[in-house]
Amino acid sequence: MATDWIALQALAAAEFGRRVAAVTDWDAPTPDSEWTTRDLVRHVVEEQRWIPKLLTGCDHAQAEADLEDVGDDLVAEWQRFATAATAAWRDAPQDTPVHLATDVVPAGEYLTEQTSDITIHTWDLARATGSDEQLPDELVRAVWEYFEPKIEHLAATGLYAAPVDVGDDAPLQVRLLAVTGRDARVNA
Repeated sequence: MATDWIALQALAAAEFGRRVAAVTDWDAPTPDSEWTTRDLVRHVVEEQRWIPKLLTGCDHAQAEADLEDVGDDLVAEWQRFATAATAAWRDAPQDTPVHLATDVVPAGEYLTEQTSDITIHTWDLARATGSDEQLPDELVRAVWEYFEPKIEHLAATGLYAAPVDVGDDAPLQVRLLAVTGRDARVNA
């Protein structure tokens, strides 16, 4: 059975949104030592604002020229941009060419990458704010299945910190986060 990435994207967005709505300290540190909670949320919001533009097939420069600024009320901005992105994913054919800054990929591949990114950052936000760190099993499983064949490549991209060594018997969520340089063990 094929993975329904459209449904998973909506779930990931809802999970991230739930944690954004609960933020009380926007200056709290995150697992990424360079980012505060505000920086993390702004990053994810900024990624969402690209999606409706890029899914029209326009090139990266055209999309960039037409992007709206992200305001200071990140809870409201998350709602606004995430809602638009989710609608755009539902409407876009999965073979639409998406012109990223460095590559052109089919919309289906971009969807998988974006859903994976939101999923990982949901945990980051939960850890930073002391909220529920448990991610939905179906998201964890799908992102793991996407990342697992690329584990060696993930480390080489520079997008993630060095993998954390956890045992093969660790829960799947812990192993998933470990390949992105995050230590999700309870007593870490």
